[in-house]
Amino acid sequence: MWRALFLALMIGVTACGLSDSARAQAAQPAPKAAAKPAAAAAKTAAKPESKPVAPAAAVAGGAEPTLIGQFGTWGAYTATPNGKKVCFALAKPSSSKTNPPNRPRDPAYAFVSTRPAEKVNNEVSVMIGYALKPGSESSVEVGGAAFAMYTQGDGLWIKNAAEEERMVEAMRKSADLVVKGVSAKGTETTDTFSLKGLAQALDRISQDCRR
Repeated sequence: MWRALFLALMIGVTACGLSDSARAQAAQPAPKAAAKPAAAAAKTAAKPESKPVAPAAAVAGGAEPTLIGQFGTWGAYTATPNGKKVCFALAKPSSSKTNPPNRPRDPAYAFVSTRPAEKVNNEVSVMIGYALKPGSESSVEVGGAAFAMYTQGDGLWIKNAAEEERMVEAMRKSADLVVKGVSAKGTETTDTFSLKGLAQALDRISQDCRR
C-alpha cells in the first residue's frame, strides 16, 4: 500500500539528477534533491482514495537515496524516508516516441520498489513524464504479454495487483519493456525500456532490503 508515498520519494530522486548515466556508472551517491514545486508534488502524489497521500517533503523525510549498484541500464538504490528503509531499481527509456512526433515532455522513469515496512515486494511503477489523460488506461508490454495499467497524474501502476508477480518475472527474462500512454492533450507515447541488468538489480535490492 501507500504507493503515493513511494512516488513522492521518487520525485525527490529524479530531481537529484540520477538520470545522469555517467554519475550512475561511477556509482556515486545521489546529491540531495532540490525541492519540487508543491503543486507538482501534489499532482504526482495523488492516488486512489484508499491510498493515503503525503507531501513529498514529508515523505522524503530528509533521506538521501544512495546508489548501491549499477547493472546494465538499471541502477539499484536505497533510502530511509522517515526511518523506514526502501530499496528500488530505476531506469530511463532506451527510446521514446510521440504521436504527433516531437511533442515536449519530461523524462520518463521505470521503478521496481521494495518497502519491507509495508510488506511490499517488487512493486512496478512508471513516471511517464506528462499528465495522463484523466480516466485513461495505459499498457505495458513485456515477454509477449500485455498488462493494463492504472493511471493518475503522471504515474502508472498495474491495474490487477494479482498479475504483478507474473509481470516482474517476465521483466526478469525479457529484453524490453514497452509502455504506452495518452496525454491529457491526446498525444500518444511509446517508451521502450531495456531490461538488461534488471534481474541483477532486483537481486541486489532484495539482499539489501530483506523483509
